Amino acid sequence: MLVIEGLLKRYPDGFEALKGVDVTIEDGELVALIGPSGAGKSTLIRCVNRLVEPTEGTIELNELELTTLNRAGLRRARRRMAMIFQNYALVERLTVMENVLSGRLGSVGFFKSLFRRFPQDDVDNAFALLEKVGLEGLHDRRADALSGGQQQRVGIARALMQDPDILLVDEPTASLDPRTARQVMGLLADLCEEHGLAAIINIHDVPLARDYTDRILGLKAGELVFDGPPEELTDDVLPEIYGGEDWSKEPSEDDEEEEDIRSSGQFLAEEVL
Repeated sequence: MLVIEGLLKRYPDGFEALKGVDVTIEDGELVALIGPSGAGKSTLIRCVNRLVEPTEGTIELNELELTTLNRAGLRRARRRMAMIFQNYALVERLTVMENVLSGRLGSVGFFKSLFRRFPQDDVDNAFALLEKVGLEGLHDRRADALSGGQQQRVGIARALMQDPDILLVDEPTASLDPRTARQVMGLLADLCEEHGLAAIINIHDVPLARDYTDRILGLKAGELVFDGPPEELTDDVLPEIYGGEDWSKEPSEDDEEEEDIRSSGQFLAEEVL
């Protein structure tokens, strides 16, 4: 179980990316994190594994307080938190199998990992995971020879190799076509259910969040403004998270042009947050 209380992130210039967020996520719960660009979604995920240091608040993973850990304690705790990145974060010159086995680097000895001498149980588990994510027979292929969807599946298998308590997933479908995006979200949902894993998924695609997750959190300007099951995230509720007036109508060409301009202006802020 992940328990976040009073989570605040204030940057040196005074900007508050998170403003006292309180969230509890149960084991096996698949949670979508939605909101406009700059709302603090990526910041929240990165505060959990302390890639971003919280300013205030507490974060407990299975009763382990994460925010007070020293460097060695944090290194051990991160083995229990697997991250799946939007840009896959694979070593492209390595094979699929080598990338998947890298999920065990924090658990095997230095020299074994240096010479890629992983225990047979780890190798067997890697083959089993590749079969689960639909990459059976591709273990010897270089990562840079795969499609985007296949690379994301390698990232998922690598994360599961950690045997984590929670998955932290940052925009897993942003670079994928609609069909592949649905396949990846379905795969994540199935794997979380099978392994009893909690997961937080930062996602911009509201329909995917509605279709594949157990619960949706809506962030706006660093504050939690929605927390409920997908069926409660109606078109009447969405303006409270994203702004605007009517989500039930198709956007006009002027609306789309305005959004393109706004998105391009906020790109740098989203990368920072």
